[in-house]
Amino acid sequence: MTIESEIKLSLSARSARELAEHATLSDVQPRRQRLQSTYYDTPDRRLRHERILVRFRRSGRQWMLGVKTVRPLTVGLAERGEWEVVAEPGHFDFSHVDDTRLRGILEQIVDELQPAFSIRSRRDSWLLEPDQKVRVEVSLDRGWIEAQGQRQRLREVEIELLAGTVSDLFEVASALQASLPLHPEVSSKSDWAYRLLDGTPLLPVKAQAVSLDGEMPAMSAFRGIALSCLQQLQSNEQGVCETEQPEFVHQARVAIRRLRSAIRLWEPILPEPFVARYEPLWQGLATRLGDTRNWDVFLSETLPAIAGAFTDRGVIDQLSRRARRHCARSRRASRKALSSPEYSRLLIDFAGELMALPENSAGTLAAFVPRCLSRRARRVTERAVEGILADAAARHRLRVAFKQLRYALEFFSPILSGPLLVDYHGSATMLQELLGRLNDLAVARQLTAAALRRRKAEAIDVWLVAQTETLLPEFAGLLAEFRGRAEPW
Repeated sequence: MTIESEIKLSLSARSARELAEHATLSDVQPRRQRLQSTYYDTPDRRLRHERILVRFRRSGRQWMLGVKTVRPLTVGLAERGEWEVVAEPGHFDFSHVDDTRLRGILEQIVDELQPAFSIRSRRDSWLLEPDQKVRVEVSLDRGWIEAQGQRQRLREVEIELLAGTVSDLFEVASALQASLPLHPEVSSKSDWAYRLLDGTPLLPVKAQAVSLDGEMPAMSAFRGIALSCLQQLQSNEQGVCETEQPEFVHQARVAIRRLRSAIRLWEPILPEPFVARYEPLWQGLATRLGDTRNWDVFLSETLPAIAGAFTDRGVIDQLSRRARRHCARSRRASRKALSSPEYSRLLIDFAGELMALPENSAGTLAAFVPRCLSRRARRVTERAVEGILADAAARHRLRVAFKQLRYALEFFSPILSGPLLVDYHGSATMLQELLGRLNDLAVARQLTAAALRRRKAEAIDVWLVAQTETLLPEFAGLLAEFRGRAEPW
């Protein structure tokens, strides 16, 4: 078995034509191939379910039988096991697969295998050897993915590691991005093909739990969580850019919030330049998405409640029209942000530095977690100050503190357990959600003032203040209950 490590990047037709002239590649003679690949699966998609790929690939006159394990792409990075052997098309012999479990699955279903989809492409490859320890192959694939009579254009750059470290891959990707708009992929060729086959709709993607172990280095845990956040963010990019569904924006924003929370949680052990560089960049992106999210919430939740409380349809209709214009403008700004070269470079640069962070300088995760959670809980206590019932800005700061505490509890849930922890997390979650409702009302006052002239906005503002007042007793009770709980770690 070999471990294949590569970064996949999408690019425009124009950039594909310009790639060979890039300074990184211009002095290297490319190797050109015509590739023809047929991928196999069972009728019930068993290999898809097991995250295995089986293909026959032809290059020139030679056919290769390939088997790969499949992991989701993260910032374009694919790391997977690969087994290849010269073979005749349609003749499946998996004796070269030295993973016993994997070979057992393949031999069990070999008689059910049938062609599922094919990929035909022209590949131009450049071999880079920046020093004696590093060898990287840059390949440009242009062609088609074909599945059950449907076709999708393929245009992709692969940067494959032949010798060196994963950080070397990101250095090459960053160098190419310096003058070409290359974007890290979140979907592989097989992902696109199966979507063609199954007609899978585009759906918002929520955060996934990260497998953690108390004995792993604390920095490794940060790396895994940060990569998970990036994967969630990128999994919602297409939905933000191509649909009007608010949930894609919401989940993309959640991903950035989780990432920023992780940076704050690990800040005491992260290199200071890393935090100083990336925290403002992620905050800026969160702000651009946050404005769209605020208008989405206003239109879907707050405005219907306002409309039910007021009889002046002229004012409500005007508020609705102007809110929709503001929301459309914000959505265009969000799409522009996620389509920009700056965003693509941020993903690659951040991931490259993330992969290069030192492993063993901060001890184990088990030693890190109690200190980390205690700091978050202390921040909540400090912000739950007297007079908070009357101060919307202070409640917002408390909400942020609760959010960071809640994310920390969720990050560390694989190594924490017990009913006291469950109750503590539940209490923190209820408070954060109620603070979110209070924040939505505070934001609605600002948005109403932005959409209407002062005289028309006054009555609605009074109503929003009244709605806030009705929630404050419940907030005070939940906060008192939470402050009476012992820390369960």
